[in-house]
Amino acid sequence: MVEKKFTVGWLLRNLFLWFVVLMVMFPVLHMISVSLSGTWDVITNSVGVWPMVDGKFGATLAVYKFVLAKPLIFTAYKNTIVYTVLGTAIALFVLSTGAYALSKADRLPGGKFLNILVMITMFFSGGMIPGFLCIKWLGMLDTIWAIVLPHAFGAYNCIIMRSFFQGFPKEIEESGRLDGLNDITILWYLVLPTSTAVLATIGLFVAVSQWNGFMGPLIYLNDESKYPLQIILRQIVMESVMDEFEGAARDTTFAENSIKYATIAVAVIPIIAVYPFLQKYFVKGVMIGSVKG
Repeated sequence: MVEKKFTVGWLLRNLFLWFVVLMVMFPVLHMISVSLSGTWDVITNSVGVWPMVDGKFGATLAVYKFVLAKPLIFTAYKNTIVYTVLGTAIALFVLSTGAYALSKADRLPGGKFLNILVMITMFFSGGMIPGFLCIKWLGMLDTIWAIVLPHAFGAYNCIIMRSFFQGFPKEIEESGRLDGLNDITILWYLVLPTSTAVLATIGLFVAVSQWNGFMGPLIYLNDESKYPLQIILRQIVMESVMDEFEGAARDTTFAENSIKYATIAVAVIPIIAVYPFLQKYFVKGVMIGSVKG
């Protein structure tokens, strides 16, 4: 058994890492504390890293009840979950099949040219107006497909997955061909079952992007019943700002920051809760996928 040596360098490294962790965690703890604190404590800037109620340590869920009481909030949650799950599934299908084909550029007709085209899309895009006209021309305005399909392919995600597939042993593929498998069945039965790390990593990237999607739904959706969570939370924040600006009376008055931070917490906590289940795949998937260019 190897004994750990507690040297000065070891101590300085750990102190630095703890400092970084505290610097990262402080804004999150402050946000949660403000959302759980009383109105007067927030207005007087008395809240630090723990919640305060009437000048004492304590917590109240009044702001969360106010936010979650909005009529469309749970419909928005349902829509966001549907967009995230469906969009991630479609993206993983498109990316895995496309990246596997691009990883075989030597056998794919025009493979090198297609790889260059994918790289170009990382630096240049059509823009918002051509994107809107394309969605309109395809008849997808105000539909779920306008939200999930534009995120189905991303050049960065494709390159990571392509690099991962390039490291797959060719001997296993050749043995599969001897057993009668073709490219599709090799991908399905041999490659994907051993690619859990990169699939989980790219899936998390796409899921976070879908969950936090704002501009797409704002531009492409008109029906409020189809709005995702981000749009509804923006409406809640804007309503609270206008109420405070106009001096509108409410049965329960909350500080503007309390409502803002509560809406942020409502939006980010569910997707953050997924991360611990994928953490063991996350670093491995990114590092393996970035070894080859």
